[in-house]
Amino acid sequence: MTPIAVVTGGAGAIGGSIAAALGASGHTVVVLDSAGDPPVDLADRDDVKSAAARVLEAQGRCDVLVHAAAAFDRAPLSELDLEGWRRVQSVNVESALWLAQSFAPGMAERGFGRIVLVVSDTVWDPPAPDLLAYVASKAALIGIARTLARALGRDGITVNCVAPGLTPTPAAVADTAPEAFAQVQARQAINRSLAPEDVAATVAFLAGDAAGAVTGQTLCVDGGLVLR
Repeated sequence: MTPIAVVTGGAGAIGGSIAAALGASGHTVVVLDSAGDPPVDLADRDDVKSAAARVLEAQGRCDVLVHAAAAFDRAPLSELDLEGWRRVQSVNVESALWLAQSFAPGMAERGFGRIVLVVSDTVWDPPAPDLLAYVASKAALIGIARTLARALGRDGITVNCVAPGLTPTPAAVADTAPEAFAQVQARQAINRSLAPEDVAATVAFLAGDAAGAVTGQTLCVDGGLVLR
């Protein structure tokens, strides 16, 4: 039986690479994205729950959930407002919870499930004060992964995080000063530019049988910028 993988943010560079890697490893991939077909507003709980219900109706189950979507609204503490804060937390954190809530019961019933949350190495190395909401959201996901790993492990479900470093995706290039990429790369243990495929390969590993004993962990895919 072909495993079903759901990938949020699959229309983006990293999410798209993850979807492609999972597809290449034999999964049927369903993308949930604001630019998807149909579009899904990941900031809206009801829309997220409806999307999950459509997946279960159309596919019958979800075996792998990968949350790669992220809102990247920027504001320092002095300019942070409630609307911006809540949007980032809704997209980055809460949508992952609602999807896990929808899919975990079926995973538990079958005795197999993989949940992978894409976070960021900025949790350990915040690069700018205006990333407050974003970094906080990624740290929250790590706490969620650790808690769910304990809660769901007896049912055969693993829950892990993957933390990319600064990767020159179109969105990152549009939002980051060009010199920042060279500066970050110079600090990495491995002196090369990162690629979405680096993250995708790690996610595909965590989604497979080979990672069956790995849970509650965060794997940094950042060329050794953060050493944990």
